[in-house]
Amino acid sequence: MRRFVIGQAKNLIDQTRRRPRPHHNNIRLLSLLASDPIPVSSSRFFSDMTGSDSSSSLPVTLDSINPNVLKCEYAVRGEIVNIAQKLQDDLKINKDAYPFDEIIYCNIGNPQSLSQQPITFFREVLALCSHTALLDRDETHALFSTDSIARAWKILDQIPGKATGAYSHSQGIKGLRDAIAAGIEARDGFPADPNDIFMTDGASPGVHMMMQLLISSEKDGILCPIPQYPLYSASIALHGGSLVPYYLDEASGWGLEISELKKQLEDAKSKGITVRALAVINPGNPTGQVLSEENQRDIVDFCKKEGLVLLADEVYQENVYVPDKKFHSFKKVARSMGYGEKDISLVSFQSISKGYYGECGKRGGYMEVTGFTSDVREQIYKVASVNLCSNISGQILASLVMSPPKPGDESYESYISEKEGILSSMARRAKTLEEALNKLEGITCNRAEGAMYLFPCINLPKKAIAAAEAAKTAPDTFYCKRLLNATGIVVVPGSGFRQVPGTWHFRCTILPQEDKIPAIVNRLTEFHKSFMDEFRD
Repeated sequence: MRRFVIGQAKNLIDQTRRRPRPHHNNIRLLSLLASDPIPVSSSRFFSDMTGSDSSSSLPVTLDSINPNVLKCEYAVRGEIVNIAQKLQDDLKINKDAYPFDEIIYCNIGNPQSLSQQPITFFREVLALCSHTALLDRDETHALFSTDSIARAWKILDQIPGKATGAYSHSQGIKGLRDAIAAGIEARDGFPADPNDIFMTDGASPGVHMMMQLLISSEKDGILCPIPQYPLYSASIALHGGSLVPYYLDEASGWGLEISELKKQLEDAKSKGITVRALAVINPGNPTGQVLSEENQRDIVDFCKKEGLVLLADEVYQENVYVPDKKFHSFKKVARSMGYGEKDISLVSFQSISKGYYGECGKRGGYMEVTGFTSDVREQIYKVASVNLCSNISGQILASLVMSPPKPGDESYESYISEKEGILSSMARRAKTLEEALNKLEGITCNRAEGAMYLFPCINLPKKAIAAAEAAKTAPDTFYCKRLLNATGIVVVPGSGFRQVPGTWHFRCTILPQEDKIPAIVNRLTEFHKSFMDEFRD
């Protein structure tokens, strides 16, 4: 710990000396980072940040907890974010101590934390459902649109006792699942059954539920894309399974090659691992690619031939920014190929946290489960029942996402304006950041086709890699820490998502508001030039 503290202090001091402005009066933080012995306050600072605790008399220790928990990692809220939060707290006290005036969080897909406004119609309906007394007031008709009032009544009529504070059916409120199934059918052009819908608190619990179902030992494997969203590696670790990696091809725009799937499947079999499922994230996280329909057909055929469950993470289905790509659900692709319920097992995940709605904190979503026998379905329902039900506000919003205002509704024009305004702004931000990154020495960034992220590759100088090794950290983590300390920008190292060995990346969201993007570009450009000059071979 002392080596880490002193190393952090040296980094901060070195950066301070290099700054053109005299930002070296941060006595409090420097004392926290460099004091020897460490004062009580700084000990608490780093205990809070790392979660370490020297107490040994308590019954629970790292040696006694579930080892699967120790294996689990979740980089998007990891070490660098903890440091950023401490810097943010200190920034409130010592405003003039840094070369930046705010911490800009580009680490996680959390749109409303970065000032994205919620969709008015969605929030009006939710407000009326949550506080039903408003529906009996005359002034409500002056404050709320007529279609939001009508939708609230319709939803409440589907809830026993009109009580949004009560538990629902374990799969979710039947009328809301009806609305979601109708939305899926309208999107895909193929029938959807509300009994296939399991409402969840965001997509993550659905992923955990399926991992719990599929994994019985470390000999059970799940094929996952690399780079991958850490939810998958974390969930597989927690449930004691094996992650079987398949590498996306960065040179072809993060393409998914069937030959790579076959290679990794055979390799897993040679190690005695039974691969149970293939996870696909489309549009991609952290890579931002959108699969072609032809590629999706090949993936469906692969799962059909190999007897794998297809786990389709489709939470970014609204986030497509290029004219030559379009989102197609895997269920639509499978049905268009003639595969029905008895041909392929498919679970698709959707969330209210992404898209243009960004309702992360409301924790809503669903999974559509198709191609499972009735006895297995009973087990899925049993696991859902253990959780009682997902939260009702999230269920309501999930139904609204899949059944928004239609032409002729009072809210339709404002809804379309808000939706298109958010998505077009995201497209512009993605393009601006992509172009800026590709102008930097040693950085290449693939086209931002969809989702909410860019995943640039950094060709780090040998001296930087050596400095990272000396600091006992991954080279991309070393870069990201330096970026944070110099600019206040928080990004996630590629090593937190896994990557081709010997390559280095970071994930950056496109979510800061447009008026902040130029400042981000300027800060990043200045930092990167300084970093490369310092470590140039």
